[in-house]
Parts: sequence; structure tokens; C-alpha cells
Amino acid sequence: MNDEKIFKLIENERQRQNEGLELIPSENYVSTEVLRAMGSVLTNKYCEGYPNFDGLDGDDDAVLASTDAGHRYYGGQENTNQVERLAIARARRLFGADHANVQPHSGAQANNAVYNAWLQPGDTVLGMNLAHGGHLTHGSPVTQSAKFYNFAAYGTKDGDIDYEDLEAKARELQPKIILVGYSAFMKVPDFERVAKIGAEIPGCLLMADMAHVAGLIAGGVHPNPLKFGFHVMTTTTHKTLRGPRGGLILSRGIVGNPLKKCEHTLENIPTLIDRSVFPGTQGGPLMHVIAAKAVAFYEALQPEFKEYAAQVVRNAKVLAEELQKRGFKLIGDGTENHLILANIKASFGYDGKILERALDRIGLNLNANAIPNDTLPPFRPSGVRLGTPAITTRGLGEAEMVQIADWMARVATLCVDEENHDEQFDKMREEVRALALRFPLPSEQ
Repeated sequence: MNDEKIFKLIENERQRQNEGLELIPSENYVSTEVLRAMGSVLTNKYCEGYPNFDGLDGDDDAVLASTDAGHRYYGGQENTNQVERLAIARARRLFGADHANVQPHSGAQANNAVYNAWLQPGDTVLGMNLAHGGHLTHGSPVTQSAKFYNFAAYGTKDGDIDYEDLEAKARELQPKIILVGYSAFMKVPDFERVAKIGAEIPGCLLMADMAHVAGLIAGGVHPNPLKFGFHVMTTTTHKTLRGPRGGLILSRGIVGNPLKKCEHTLENIPTLIDRSVFPGTQGGPLMHVIAAKAVAFYEALQPEFKEYAAQVVRNAKVLAEELQKRGFKLIGDGTENHLILANIKASFGYDGKILERALDRIGLNLNANAIPNDTLPPFRPSGVRLGTPAITTRGLGEAEMVQIADWMARVATLCVDEENHDEQFDKMREEVRALALRFPLPSEQ
């Protein structure tokens, strides 16, 4: 049997991706090897529990030398244990962590597992204001975690964290977690300053949600919060890491047996997190996804990944500068990472959703996004968010950033009036398609 309808849609999506340019900063393209792991027979296997954590300090061969049965609830784990051990060891090596939990199904579940590991109902978490670029899982009232815990917010000032506000609220509220993380923030956080603030609060866990910039950290072009005293770093494994869609929790501390209870201390946070992921918040891990994560970590450990990460930042800075030359007003006056946030309302007089839909017509994909203190509703916000991870993976460089900025400016100008511009849109669509086909997807190369 062949499900022609589904596979036709998959083929349509492959064509859409190949003939357009992905500017959404939370998206990327995976390698053929990551795709192979995702589509493997590992999807058939149940693996509740954890492998053995001993012997993870060496290289891959040393990791594979251990054949201990681990802490699983099912038999037949001789291969899956080794897959997860490789994923853990590579993640630890990549980020300089004492431990890595590779089982979270998403970044949101990774965050919830950390909350569950460290907090009691009603405890306070201090994170970035959602209206200033924070993430839904950092306190949005629509989330499950907001029903259990007390989320307070620090703001931003001139596009950067308002550290004075953060410090004042930390001293006042004595939070159990200080969280640095975001979904629309273009600066590099001062992790050292935040760590000093957290160190003055008894029992305060320092947590960094680096879902957007984990690949930049792995590539050495963004500071690693774990090196400044943070206890935990959560991330997704896609975005700038170029892996499968999934989550990851990295931590510093003592790694223990997840089947045994341990004291509720910051030193024991790796074991507390393991117990929180399983059985606390998830069931069986997705072993085909963990295998794909292991492949992505292997790729990120190679020298060429450092050049990729550096090129992501170079491309973003050039794209931001070129957009500003063409009348786009950018939050934070540019970018220090991979992400750009533009105020379309202030730039051209209409909302970001209008520009998002117009750019879709020519094959440039980004997302409408709220700006700090946005007065427009979430589904028709003032801004757009875009970035360079995906197009950099395909090989686009600074020259192509100039061309993309030019297309965006031309479309933005056409959207000012309501006249029919089909001919100009069609012409630009062919130009975008021609450029995209010069830089095929990794799976097409």
C-alpha cells in the first residue's frame, strides 16, 4: 500500500523548501544523515529509563566500550543504550556540561522538566517579560506551568536586558529560578552579571534557555552560560544546532543513579532533572530522534561547524545593516546573533502580518512578531522576525544578504498601497526561485 496523498504533500513541501528561502530564525535544514537516523527502525523500540552513565568522559570509542545494562524497564536495549550514551557524551563534550538529558521531546518539555525538578507549587521564577521577547514557557498564563508557579518578569531597555530591573526584582522576590532566555532578543546576555545576582539568593537555580543560540554557543561565537556559573541550560536541538526537532537539558553538578532519590540541592540538579524527565513528565523516549540528535551533535563537533556559526552571525549583521539602509527600523538597532526584529508599523505604516503574507508570495518566509510594548494584537503585531541559520546552511553569504534585503524592501514598498502588483510579485518570485535553486537543500546536494 502507498499513501499517495501524504507522500504527495511531503514532495510538495520538499519542493517548497527547495524553491524558497527560509528566514524564520527558529528553522533550519538538517543533513541527510540526520534524516536517515530519524527514519530508522529505532522508532520501533521502547526504552523507558536511562542507560548507564559511567565512562562518558572519553571519545566515542571509549563510550561504546561500556556495555552495562543501565536503568531500563524493557529488555533488548544493547543498541539503544549505546545510541543514547553517545548522544549524552557528545552533548556534554559540545557544551562543557557535567550531564546531559537528551530525552525531552521539545524545548517546552525541557523547560517544564527543570521547573518540576526544582520548584514547588507557588515558587517564583524570574524571567524575561513575554512582551519584550521572552518565550511562552517563561510565564505565559496560557501555559500549564503558569498555573503551578509564580512567574515574575524583568524587562528590556534599548533592546537589551534591563539589568537594574532584574537585580531589583531578584532581591525583592527571592526567586527559586532566575531564567535568561528568549524568542525575540538580538543581544548577547551578560551571564556573569546575572550569575552574581543569583549567587546572592539562597537556593536560587540559574537557568538559561538558549534554544535560539545553542548552535552559536556550540560554534564558539556566543558565550556559554554554563561557564559563568549557571546550573542548567535548556535548548531545542533544531534551530541553530541543525538537528531534529527535540529538546535537551544540560547541567552542572553530581551525576547520580536516576532510580534513587537524592537530596534537593543544587549539586544534585543533574539527577533531579533525570528523575523529572522520566518518570516525572515524560514516558518512553523517542530513540530515532535521540539517534538524530547524536548525529547532529557529532556534526556540531566538527571544525566546519565553527565556520558555519560564524557565518550565521556575519550574514545576520549584513542583512540587518542592509535592511536599515532601506528604511527598516530594527529593535535594538541591529543584531549580535542570528535574529533580527523589525518594527514594520513604524517603518512602513502597516502591521507585520501584511508583510509576512506578501513575502510568502515571492518565496521569502519569515514570521510576524510582536515588538516590545506592542500596541497591536498578537495575530496582527507591529513587527516581523527573521534570521539567517537556514539560509546559511544552504551556503548563502553576504552578497545574497544584500539581495534579500533588496527584495524585502521592494515588497514592503508595494504593500504601502492597495494597487494590484501581481506582475512585480511574479517577477520577484522567479528571481527568488532562481537564487534558491543555486543553493540546494543539504538533502539535495
